[in-house]
Amino acid sequence: MALFTVQPLKEAATTFREGEGFRRTAHQILLEDARASAGGDFDIFLSHNISDADLVLGLKMKLNDYGLSVYVDWSEDAQSDRSKVNRQTAALLRERMKRCTSFIYAVTFDLGASKWMPWECGYFDAYGGNVAICPIATTTQDSYAVQEYLGLYPYAVEEKDKEGRDRIFIEYAQTEYTTLEEWLKGEKPTMR
Repeated sequence: MALFTVQPLKEAATTFREGEGFRRTAHQILLEDARASAGGDFDIFLSHNISDADLVLGLKMKLNDYGLSVYVDWSEDAQSDRSKVNRQTAALLRERMKRCTSFIYAVTFDLGASKWMPWECGYFDAYGGNVAICPIATTTQDSYAVQEYLGLYPYAVEEKDKEGRDRIFIEYAQTEYTTLEEWLKGEKPTMR
């Protein structure tokens, strides 16, 4: 199992920023990306801690490389004031979640989850969508230790497939998995 790790995600974010010809913050890039994709449906609602902006950008770029559209709340709905979260904010997030096929809960080993992430996860799960955890490790030697209720959900890993291509798999247990594409379609896991 190969967890997503901090360094490659930060490198993906840096490569993307430098590829644009000038340095912008992850926050600026995500805001600009959001303006380009406003108004549509998304493959993934990416739940995360706002302090992980560089990692979120790297993960979003990686998921985009797989041809997936990704919703990032403070990016897609920049007009929403995160310092004044209220019922309207919750209503907006509910509406956005209804327009997403799946939900990925990106959690770092160092920072953990925001106060809103458990609420988002619970709402999306109750709504009936696919939910997976994306643990982001500090090093490749780290292993994912299931945190309380997060153990209810499968988790995302990136590994080589049988042909040697990088793929994202959704792992239910060490012996049960599905590809991200199959998971998005609601297909059941297979045994290894």
